[in-house]
Amino acid sequence: MYKWPYENKAGMQENVSCDVLVLGGGLAGVNAAIAAAERGKKVILVEKGATVRSGSAGSGFDHWEMACTNPGCTVTPEEMTYAYIDEQDHYSNGISHYIECREGYDRILDVESFGGKVRDTEGEFEGAEFRDPETGFMYAYDYKSKYTMRVWGSTFKPAYYRQLKKLGVKVFDHTEATALMVKEINGKKQGIGAVGMNVHTGKTIVFSSKTTVLTMSRPARVWLFSPDTPGLCEFRPFQSIGSGHAMGYKAGVEFTMMEKSVRGEFSAAGRSYPAYGTGNNHNTWYAATMIDSRGVEIPYVDRDGNELKTVSERYQPVEGQKFFLKGGVIDEPKYEYRGPETLDFNTLIERGYKLPFYADLSRMPDTERRVIWGMMVGEEGKTKIPILKNYTDRGFDPTKHVLQSYGTGWQSASFLDQERQLFGAPGGIITDWDLKTNIDGIYAAGDQLYASDCAGHAITTGYYAGRKAASASDSLNLEAFDQSFVDAEMERLLAPLYVENGLDWREINMAVAKAMQNYCGGIKNDDLLKQGLALIEDIEANDLPKVSCNNPHELMRAHEVMDIITVCKIILNACLIRKCDSKPLYFVRSDSDESKAEAETGYITIYQENGEVKSRVIPHDYFGDLKSEYEKRNADYIAERGAK
Repeated sequence: MYKWPYENKAGMQENVSCDVLVLGGGLAGVNAAIAAAERGKKVILVEKGATVRSGSAGSGFDHWEMACTNPGCTVTPEEMTYAYIDEQDHYSNGISHYIECREGYDRILDVESFGGKVRDTEGEFEGAEFRDPETGFMYAYDYKSKYTMRVWGSTFKPAYYRQLKKLGVKVFDHTEATALMVKEINGKKQGIGAVGMNVHTGKTIVFSSKTTVLTMSRPARVWLFSPDTPGLCEFRPFQSIGSGHAMGYKAGVEFTMMEKSVRGEFSAAGRSYPAYGTGNNHNTWYAATMIDSRGVEIPYVDRDGNELKTVSERYQPVEGQKFFLKGGVIDEPKYEYRGPETLDFNTLIERGYKLPFYADLSRMPDTERRVIWGMMVGEEGKTKIPILKNYTDRGFDPTKHVLQSYGTGWQSASFLDQERQLFGAPGGIITDWDLKTNIDGIYAAGDQLYASDCAGHAITTGYYAGRKAASASDSLNLEAFDQSFVDAEMERLLAPLYVENGLDWREINMAVAKAMQNYCGGIKNDDLLKQGLALIEDIEANDLPKVSCNNPHELMRAHEVMDIITVCKIILNACLIRKCDSKPLYFVRSDSDESKAEAETGYITIYQENGEVKSRVIPHDYFGDLKSEYEKRNADYIAERGAK
């Protein structure tokens, strides 16, 4: 019989304290910890996995979007952020994306100083149109505006980890954060730390802190789950399921856009091909030459519908267009920001192009071929070993071979309306300009924020939240925690260890996913949503207590399912609150009440207060003028960077 290799410490408690507590060790988390530690604070970072490679970009990422202050960029942070807001019909986080645009290049220089690779220092792509000969910087997508930089993201997490250790950050690896501790002080809620559990030993750890930064993942495994085929068809790490959302909601943190419906991409349940492992013409593969089954090349057209004759033209704005949007969550930009693209699928079929389609890199210039297959595919997500190395080892040669494209665009499979994941720019926590939540002392960054985006967004907002939390810790005290709260949390966490011959956590996860498919699918109405909420609550009350675990790893999985259930309740309640259709949020009701449309124009928020679901509507432009609001709150940082 297999013996668990770690000491059993279930029921034991360890108490630690710090100035700034960071929950989550992905790109946002490590940058939050670095920012706080650079300012002389005692910092603790808590990570469920191993920080050196954990998080959605732990194995790498290939491009850094919206680095608008880099020396080659012709677009201002203001122009880019407002374009991004407009492209998403104002359902976009103006605060976090302005931070991303304004501070992205600063963070690029930071990680380079830590040992991350951001330039073509060896001249591998010398002479390429996308490479700046003076700096060695490499650009993607729009070669004129140069707001997106190609980077060797697989080098970043180890570099950040070394910097954490150098700065003396105390890292608690293999430790899941499970609950926020909140205390009422002078009539206001204040975060005073968190409770966690070591996923190897089962020991409970109480983290007391002056400020806390939430930098955990967006939710997953809500609509789609398979116990047999997660593997590489799950783009993000399997353990990244939205625990920070669940913790925040239970503590009273305010969320928005949680009713947004986005179809799944690169998701579990056997519906996807490995991420970036099929030929296409989007994102990492942009702008690969595409052919049909006969070998006939599929043309690219510019924004105005003019057919492009050269590969170089695919990377240039049309005459009179300053820049175009491409990459990340930008899939169908408005006309003003639309970049070159192949004709849409239906038009191609009408014109006689024959399925299946393929990406044919052999027809591209040498540097363009090598930067897609070799750098971009190799640095993005989980592509270095499973895609680049494995395909190459098995004989794939991009100078000779083509790679089939499944589906259209950058999706690697087609999904049904009821199969959703929080991909794209999903819902999350809403904050003020300090990235502070509605609870004093608690901050949020990265995928915890609503309308979150890619790696650059996580890194910049993480660093920003870390420095704001560090500053706030100067005026806050370490507060005594309530041991009865810790005792109750410990009892909740350890309960599945004492259930004999019970249910497996996978059974609950499958049941929850099926409930969400059936009752919170593409088309919603009050009756369905209420039935779904009742079913989720029934599973929580009657089935969840029957889950049985044999070791701390299984216990961690059971805790994830508990958090998934909480996330489901956030989503279902958010859907019940919005009464009319919303095209920007992909939200459709069969019982849409259009009389509510005007009242619902804005961000509908959701939060808990004394166990009761509360909501309010916030105007889309609540963040004010981006440049002036940022600068009046960050004069010290502006002076600091200027001095450097």
